[in-house]
Amino acid sequence: MKLEIKEYQFGERPQVTRPNREILTILGEEGIRKLVDDHYSLLRESEIGAMFPPDDKEFEAAKLRSSDFFIQILGGPQYFNQNRGEPMLVRRHKPFKITAEGRKIWLECYQKLLPELGLSDELLMSYWNYLNVFSTWMINNEE
Repeated sequence: MKLEIKEYQFGERPQVTRPNREILTILGEEGIRKLVDDHYSLLRESEIGAMFPPDDKEFEAAKLRSSDFFIQILGGPQYFNQNRGEPMLVRRHKPFKITAEGRKIWLECYQKLLPELGLSDELLMSYWNYLNVFSTWMINNEE
């Protein structure tokens, strides 16, 4: 199965469809946290690594917020809302220069990890399609 990165025009906001909740049932909260942990480890070593906190404690807190968000999106407990309020991710990411190339690197890290989860093709594509569309909303800077 090929996880293709879809390109969008700058400022385009395609409709986001949440991923299938069965993913959380299969992976559990710990599986989602491991996925996010592995993703952040790849990101830290990537060309966009400087966007992430250099301090280990802050980096761990960022991973926790991200995994809380994904657990919530997958129908789990509202950890993100309880700890941070409504997601409002476009606004929260505004201080960071996020380009189409940065989005591509972010998605490429997921391309490496998602096939290792052992999900069915249907569930894998449900998660990938969510990431593919959701990530374009974060682009806030033309290159």
